[in-house]
This record gives sequence, structure tokens and C-alpha cells, in this order.
Amino acid sequence: MPPSVPSSSLLAWADPLQGTDSSFELSRGNCLPLVSVPWAMTAWSAQTAQDERWFFRHGDPLLRGVRATHQPSPWLGDYGWFVLMPQTGERVYAESRARASPYRQDRAVFHPHYFRAELIRYGVTLELTPTERCAVVRMGFAEGAAGRLLIVPGPGEAGFRLDPGAGRVTGYTRSARHTVPASFACHFVIQFERPFDGHGFVQGRDLLRDTAERTGEELAAFVEFGVRARREVTLRVATSFISAEQAQRNLDTELGTAGFEEIRERAARRWMGMMDRLVPGDAPDARRRTLAGCLYRALLFPRPFYETDGANRTVHYSPMDGQVHPGVLYTDNGFWDTYRTVYPFYSLLCPDRLSEILQGWTPFYAETGWFPKWPSPGHTGCMIGSHIDAVYADAVTKGIGEFELEWVYEGLRKHAFEEPGTRLYGREGIGRFRELGYVPEGAARHAAAATMDYAYGDFCLAQLARRLGRHEDARLLAASALNYRNVIDPAVGFLRGRREDGAWLEPFDPFAWGGPYVEGSAWQCSWAAPHDPEGLMACVGGRAAFVGKLDRLFELPPRFEPAAYGAPIHEMTEMALAGFGQYAHSNQPVHQVLYLYTAAGQPWKTQYWVKRVLTELYRPGPAGFPGDEDNGEMACWYLLSALGLFPLCPGHPSYVLAAPLFPELTLAVPGREPLELRAPGAEADRPYLSQLRIGNRRHAATWVAHDAVARGGRWTFTLADEPDLTRTYTADELPFSLSRDGLDARSGQPGQQ
Repeated sequence: MPPSVPSSSLLAWADPLQGTDSSFELSRGNCLPLVSVPWAMTAWSAQTAQDERWFFRHGDPLLRGVRATHQPSPWLGDYGWFVLMPQTGERVYAESRARASPYRQDRAVFHPHYFRAELIRYGVTLELTPTERCAVVRMGFAEGAAGRLLIVPGPGEAGFRLDPGAGRVTGYTRSARHTVPASFACHFVIQFERPFDGHGFVQGRDLLRDTAERTGEELAAFVEFGVRARREVTLRVATSFISAEQAQRNLDTELGTAGFEEIRERAARRWMGMMDRLVPGDAPDARRRTLAGCLYRALLFPRPFYETDGANRTVHYSPMDGQVHPGVLYTDNGFWDTYRTVYPFYSLLCPDRLSEILQGWTPFYAETGWFPKWPSPGHTGCMIGSHIDAVYADAVTKGIGEFELEWVYEGLRKHAFEEPGTRLYGREGIGRFRELGYVPEGAARHAAAATMDYAYGDFCLAQLARRLGRHEDARLLAASALNYRNVIDPAVGFLRGRREDGAWLEPFDPFAWGGPYVEGSAWQCSWAAPHDPEGLMACVGGRAAFVGKLDRLFELPPRFEPAAYGAPIHEMTEMALAGFGQYAHSNQPVHQVLYLYTAAGQPWKTQYWVKRVLTELYRPGPAGFPGDEDNGEMACWYLLSALGLFPLCPGHPSYVLAAPLFPELTLAVPGREPLELRAPGAEADRPYLSQLRIGNRRHAATWVAHDAVARGGRWTFTLADEPDLTRTYTADELPFSLSRDGLDARSGQPGQQ
């Protein structure tokens, strides 16, 4: 770590390699070792593999360059990408296999704000440090060797203009995996510190020297320079989705004339400005590294997709209509994943940034008539539901966001009442949901799971309607928020698919994945009513039966039937290897499940299992996550659970309590009083929370309001080796449940003593 980063900062402990030991068949994060600043428009990653999506693999011996990347997940793929690769020697090798150089990963440096590697084949040292849209690259060559830089765009049309006298390369790439406008391109400008001596292109198998301009596919450019007595060559690279002129403006604004070390120092300060808001006390090194790695992952997505024009106005290129519009835009986020933990965590760590992000989703509605479900960079049809409803409801009930709520609500309301006619956005089969009270098989993908998601989405929309005084909407939506009950079969106690005529799908196998379920079976997908756990319990026979089913989740072997998937998918494999029975923490459908024990009046079981998941399924290093990390969601589950504050129901301003993982953990947000969490004995095997004191008052409830967390102060957790099995809880002391409490947000603080 560069000396400017003190060991007291979590930045010094963050490892971008966490979660990178992954493949199509088995995910331990499916992460890239991204070098960037928090929420960068363009990030940078070493490329070690030929695979277009799994392009970095831990342990690969070859380095194929450093890649300007916008990939949010290998399942979505990259867009607007290109690779920079130093080279020496007379022959120009542009193809991925041909240009690769052995490198020693154990000698390379991977930090959030700095990358360094030695390309052994070429005798070149490659360094990079980033800004939000740019980077400075430094190449160290052996003395006397002539150097070369290859610029290799992704698939599709690319174009270059080479200006050797000015030492400048201007180019673009139209690489994209999803539908984008014809005008879509990632433009780039590369400015060298001095003129280059040679240049040309490689197109397919053709080498074209001394050509200054070219457009086409399978096209790469190169520039050459005699290093002579100077062993280092520094270049500055800037990106833009608007134009080459805007890329130059981004270069001038973000890099200016600053040197490599100064840009690296600025990037470190950007990271510390966010990461130092979470301050752990003494803790084992492995636990501190895991915390830091998760915090780093939490701050990468969603991606800002806006820039500042020549009049100092914020503008963005629209990946929907191909025009440049005023205002901020964000992209690259799967709401089916991230609504659960990422946005609730942002409401605690960075409410100001969250407010901007919420504004950044509104251009999708303004420019297409619909809010996104999985943007990358425009609409994609990945996953089900409209979980952005929960993102806005959670923020609004917490008083976060500076957007026109009435207008936003009109856009979100479409999810509940209008058939989208496409999988790209909205809720498939919503008309049948409104008519029948459930989504029948064939009306939408994963119809039973979709019913659960639509019901929860309606609860979130009801929260917004209530805030706006739209009482009829609130009443109607609160009623349909209970429609999840129509797909829980009390005869078997599980979520099941139904036909148009109301008949249950046959045969029923609770271990069969897919079909009416999404990325799981009935065992993983039957719990998705976080807004009404009390009602969900009633569907399966009451609290005792519900707790028994939760217990059985962990007792069963990790059996699965691929069923509709036809063959095992990676989530099945990860569940089988985890050792937690049917509890598949490798994927999102169960991420609220442990906290349902608390809703059922047995918080000690929540506390026991949360401690085990935190300490057994998360770790530092390349195998650091139990499954896909998914844009910060898996990381934020860890962060929130480590705080002892978990949002069981995003859209309701409250958190379920558990035992913090660290003896001391302070959340210090500018403009707020710090939240000091003290839990003596947390480092030992003491998972049970016997008492919480907020200030000098005893807190009796199993949940806490967001306002109390935001007020800060000192909270003292008393932990125990054994649970108190005699303790009972009143309805007010249990987490919110719609069928019991009504739509009232219950945002006030529960009783204290």
C-alpha cells in the first residue's frame, strides 16, 4: 500500500482480489479486481483470460493487458471496453493469445486505487491509477528497449485517429452486449507525454504501418516510441459516452497536469473519504480484511453515467434514445439483488450519494416511460419484478431524496397497473395478478416467485401512495400486497405455482429448481414476504410450524433437482458446498430468512445463524464470497449484519437487531452524530444479544427505527454465551408485519426503559 494510506484506514485492508476465484460453474463472488474511485463511470481491471466475460481469473499465469471496463456482472457482460497492453520487440502481437505475457500475481499490486504488474515476457512494468472517468498509466521499460502500446477495443465497430506529433490517440468502440442506439460509443483520448515515433493498425491478420486513421471491426491500434535513456513512458487516458471532445474535456478536468503520484493520492483520498466512515476497533486481521473488502465492493455500483459539459452543466448520453440530455444518470444495477441490502446500507453510510442515485434513475422514466429493472447501460430484461419500487419506498420513508415524488410515483405506479408488453421493464403478467390475485403459470417467467415479488412491490408502492395522500391507491395496493397468500399452499406449507383455473401445478417437489421459482426451489423461494412475516406464518400453520420449517431448512441435506434448468447451475453447486443445508446464502432469495426467526419471536436463532454465516461463509481472499457478489448486495449483507442492523423489509424504516460482529464499530457520517456500537466479547463465541442500551436507556424491542440509527450516539450491546429461552415479546417489540400492524409505517422508536 502506498505510504499515504494509514493502516488505520480500511482502505489499507481492502483487497480487490476478494471474490475473484470464480468461473461459470462456481462463483466465489464473480468479482473483478477493479481499480477505480468510488462510483466510477469507467473502472479498470487486469485481463488474464480470453473469455469476454470471465476475463480475469485468479491464478491465471498470463496477463493480456489492463481493460477499461463497464461490466457489472459476467452474466450481463461488458460494453464500451478496450484493452491497453504494453509491448516490446519488432513484431506486433494484437490478438489476445499472441500478446499475452506471463506475470507473477503474487508480485503484482492490486489496490482499489492502484495497480502494478510486471510483464515478464516484455520486461515492462505497468502501473495505473484512476479518476472517475480517466486514468494515468505509467510504463517502465528496460533501458534502451523500444516500447509499444497496443489499444485493443472490444467486438464491433471501432475507430481511431493517431496524431504522432501531438502524441495523441483518439478513438471509440461500439462494443455492447445488449441493445443500444446506433450512436452508442465509448469515446477515448490517450495523451502521451511526448510524440510517438511509430504507429499503425492491426486489422485481422493485416499489419498497417504509418496509417493515421481507420475504422472497422477486429481493429487494434498501436503506437511506438524509442525509450532510449528514458525508461518510463506516462500516458493519460480519458473516456466519454458523449464524444471525443467530451473525453478531452474529462481529461483536462480530472487529470489536468497532475503527475502519477498526485492522481494516486487523490484517488486514495476519495476512497478514504467513504471508507473511513466505518471505523472498527481492535479485531483479528482476517475479520478486518473481510470488512474492508466488503466495504470496497459496496462502493463500486451503481455506475454514474453522466459528465460535465463545456458550460459546466451535468449532462448524460442516453443509452435509450441516443441523445444527450441534462442531468445525472446512473446504470449497471440489478434491483432484484440490490434492493435488499445496498440501498438500505447507503441510507446509513452515504444518504447524500443515495439521493443523487435516486435522481439518476429518473431519466429512464423520462426517456422511455418506464423505470429500469436491470439497466446495463439501457434497459435489459434480466430477472423478474420491479424492485426499484422498494428502493424509492425505503428512501422516502427515511426522508431521503430530492426528487419530484408525485412524478416518480406516477412512473412507479405503472408497475402495478400496466402490462409492459416486454420483458425489458415492468411486471410481466401484472394484468392476471390484478384479476386473479396471483400470476398463473405461463403468464410470466417464474410465476409463483413473481407473485410474491409483485405483492411486496405493491406494499412498497402503498407506502409511497400513503405519503402522497393517495388514499385509494394506498388501500388498493395494501390489499394486493397480501396476494402472496394465494400462492402458499397450506397443504404442503410451501410456495407453489398455480394454473389459470386455480389448480396447483403438479407434481410438487420442494427440491425442484426453476419453473415457478426463480434461481431456487420451494425451499429457497417460499419466504419472500418480508412486509408481512406474521401473515406468512399463518399460511403455514402458525409461528411454531413456521419456526420448525426454518429449522428444517438447515437440517436437510443440500439436495436439489435441476428440473426446469435441465442441468446444475452454479447456485446449486454453491449451496451444496456451503454446508448449511437448504439455506443457499450463495443467492438472494434467502437473504432475509435468518431474520425471520426474530419476526417469529425467537431472535436467538437469528443471532446464532447470522454469526455463523458471517464467520464461515465470508472471508478475505479470492474465495471470499459464498456466491455471486452482485453489485454490492452480498457485501452489504455482511456489512449490515456486522453492524447488528438488518433491513428485513426495505420500504419500512426499521432494522432488525442482532449481535454486532466487532467489539467496537463506529459509523461516522458527516453532518450526523457518530453512531458508536460497543459490543464487548463480540470477537469471542458469544453470538447472543441479551440486552441493548441506547444511551442510558434499555431497548426492549427486537427492532429499531431508522431515525434512531441516524441520530447516532453510543449503543451498548451485552452479549451472552447462551440464549435466554424464556423471553417473550409483545407485538410492538417484533418487526413490522402488514397484516398485523396495518400500513402505518411504525417509524417511531419502540418502547425503551
